[in-house]
Amino acid sequence: MKEIQATELAQKIKNGGEKVNVIDVRENDEVAQGVIPGAKHIRLAEIPERLDEIDKNEHHYMVCRSGARSGRASEFLEANGYDVTNMAGGMLAWMKKQRNQNSNKKSNSIKGLLFIAFKNR
Repeated sequence: MKEIQATELAQKIKNGGEKVNVIDVRENDEVAQGVIPGAKHIRLAEIPERLDEIDKNEHHYMVCRSGARSGRASEFLEANGYDVTNMAGGMLAWMKKQRNQNSNKKSNSIKGLLFIAFKNR
């Protein structure tokens, strides 16, 4: 099974050069807590009955909370001829990446303000 890190998937989405198909297999209440922009929500239990919604001619990135359920979905889809990659660490890794980015932005802003304050002394 192929895997991708949250940071790599985020970069692919940000770059916009290729179509990025993300399928979120979490439960409804989990999805309500946050999603990857543009992700299609198909609960893990619904994957077998909703195969017609997943294009076999395109690549898909699978995601869940921690990477375990999306890993099972990836294995199932691969066995049925789909081209898929599991996002390692799931939404936990995605949210951590988001928190780190926000923390770095705040840190850089503070450093910039301190530089200006000391420069003007």
